Amino acid sequence: MGRGGQQSLARVTVIVRAGAAPMWWLGVLAAAAGVLIPGLTGRWVGLYAGVAVFVLSAAAVALVRRRRYGGWAEAASRAGKFDYLQDRAVTLRVWRRAHVWWLVGAFVAAVGASFAVPVAGGAALAGAGAGLWLKAVLLGRGERAGAELLWVRTDWAGRGSPVGKKVRGFRTTGVEAGDAVPGGARRPREKRAEREGTPVRPPVRSRSS
Repeated sequence: MGRGGQQSLARVTVIVRAGAAPMWWLGVLAAAAGVLIPGLTGRWVGLYAGVAVFVLSAAAVALVRRRRYGGWAEAASRAGKFDYLQDRAVTLRVWRRAHVWWLVGAFVAAVGASFAVPVAGGAALAGAGAGLWLKAVLLGRGERAGAELLWVRTDWAGRGSPVGKKVRGFRTTGVEAGDAVPGGARRPREKRAEREGTPVRPPVRSRSS
């Protein structure tokens, strides 16, 4: 929180998808390593199991806490004119630094699981990454439909979940605020340049650190 009631806000969908790419690529790498390990079940059984685990993992991650996200979105209040919008890159960096050892541990566990069931561990990790990406996309559809972007106070979200125990609600801005589009993807360069050349409509300011 800033001085005089100023608050730093992070995009909900950016936090959600922060772990998507690391989990996906680490999972793919672990699955590739698993193909080289016969395991207890054999490679073909592992491949079939991996496909099933990938789908189940992606679906579970995409759907978990959906009601809580929906509830906070419906009850969201408008961001104040003195609030700061945290840059997308900063939000990603904060989450990934806080979870780097968790990601390393998950990768090691996924490779180790291949000695029992090849590929399955990596597929589960990759599926979790795909599920986070899908969750962000679904939340982005809601943002587009409502023409509002969802934000959460950084002191509430901390380094973890945008719907964690400390979170008391979301804030909203117009869809042109910040440097990420609905769903949390980076705003196209030409759109950013165009936005920087015109007055920003939402009553909020941005900072990069």
